Amino acid sequence: MDYLYSALAVVAAYLVGSLSFAVIVSKLMGLNDPRSYGSKNPGATNVLRSGNKAAAVATLLLDGLKGWLPMALVTWFGRDYGLREGTLAAVGLAAFIGHLYPVFFRFEGGKGVATAAGVLFGVHWVLGLATLATWVIVAFFSRYSSLASLACALFAPWYYLVGDRSFWYADKTMTLAIFVMSACLAYRHRENINKLLRGEESRLGSKAKR
Repeated sequence: MDYLYSALAVVAAYLVGSLSFAVIVSKLMGLNDPRSYGSKNPGATNVLRSGNKAAAVATLLLDGLKGWLPMALVTWFGRDYGLREGTLAAVGLAAFIGHLYPVFFRFEGGKGVATAAGVLFGVHWVLGLATLATWVIVAFFSRYSSLASLACALFAPWYYLVGDRSFWYADKTMTLAIFVMSACLAYRHRENINKLLRGEESRLGSKAKR
């Protein structure tokens, strides 16, 4: 029965992750589909290029929430159903994968930065805060969202391992899940990496080209 509950939790997390809030929020606020302009990525940074900061903030918070909420629910109630650390790691990864490949949007999702951050906050608030601080610092000095996201992908696994026995006990399955998320983030930013190397990457605050 424990395996059934674990499977249901993972499937539910994937379905929650599949809610593409960049598209949903834009539609509700009467904006163009974010997949039709700028980087064509359904994420908060591209929504910001629409010029509507409220829509971008809403997208950012909701994308983060869908990573954090499944983790929080398993942490709060999972032990009553036999859900342990392995399920927690699988649930976080499932929510993240849902954002990348959403079943409700033809498996065409975003890059997963905000959702990954939500998952990290679900692991421990210190881990989430350290990763968020990394993004803010790199983005502030470089003005490149993609570079800040890549820095987070690089440092998040390291933060998790360094925090072992100080803030949490590092679990092997969670370590693997965080490494997989980091690898996926780097892969999803491959075009941004090429643009950064060519000096063609858009900076934060730039308008979308439709």
